[in-house]
Order: sequence, then structure tokens, then C-alpha cells
Amino acid sequence: MKYSLKVMMSTALLFLASQNMAFASEKIGWKDLVPEGFTPPPVKPQSYYDQNPEEAEQKFLDAPVVQALDGKKVKIPGYVVQLEGNADAVTEFLLVPYFGACIHVPPPPPNQIIHVKFEEGVPYENTYDAVWVEGTISTQRTDSDLAVTGYSMKADSVTVYQ
Repeated sequence: MKYSLKVMMSTALLFLASQNMAFASEKIGWKDLVPEGFTPPPVKPQSYYDQNPEEAEQKFLDAPVVQALDGKKVKIPGYVVQLEGNADAVTEFLLVPYFGACIHVPPPPPNQIIHVKFEEGVPYENTYDAVWVEGTISTQRTDSDLAVTGYSMKADSVTVYQ
């Protein structure tokens, strides 16, 4: 009897662990958002765009996305560009790969920007540092006043990058 109880408990624990792993997010980086064969343009210093304002627009609006990511739970680091919020927190933002993207011109190509909605909201003090965003990503294109994005995400959590 003791042996079969141990076997049943072990089996149950293994089952629960495997189920938990099925819901775990895959940690990805910005290069994972770029399909093979597409090279994002290099980031130039702000002084270049000050001298060449015609170059300050977002380029490669038709930049391809990685369709295999559609609907996946992922965790990705980045920087917040605030779009919407309330008095306490930011509830909608663009996640970008480097500080100042979309504020300093030009924005990265669409496959390097994620439009994020986070109902809980990110406290304002956490939006000035790098963050981890975890949630379900989609290959849905969006347009905002700041940029065109190739990806969207409904965030489950946003935490300070550590």
C-alpha cells in the first residue's frame, strides 16, 4: 500500500510539473523577432538625424515578422514608451529594444516594436528603466502616432529588469 501511494504521489507531482512547464513563458530576445534574411537598420546618433531630418521617419514599414511566434507565451526585456495610462500607471505602451527608441527619431522597424496592453498598469517609476514583459504575443500590426508595430502583446506581468 505504501509503495503504490508513493508511486501515485510521484506520478501526480510529475504531471503537475509538466503542466506548469506547458504554461511557462519562453524567454526571447529582440533578434528572435526578426526573420532570417532581414537585417534591421543600424541605430545612428541623434546628431545625424538633427543634420538629416528627412531621415527621421520610421523605415521598413513592411518589415517581416516571425509568424511562428503568433499566440506564444513569451518573456522579453525592453524599454517602455508610454501611450496610455491613468494617474498611477501606464496601461498601454510600446516596448522597444533600446532606451529612447520612438522618442528619439526614427523609430525602429515594426518588427522591433511590440504594442503592449497591460490592464494592471506599470507604475510610472518603473517605466524609466529596462523591464521584463511577459505575456501572449501576436503578429498583429498596429499604428500609433509614434510608430507602426509588427507585434502586439497582452501582458500578464511587467517587472523591473534584474
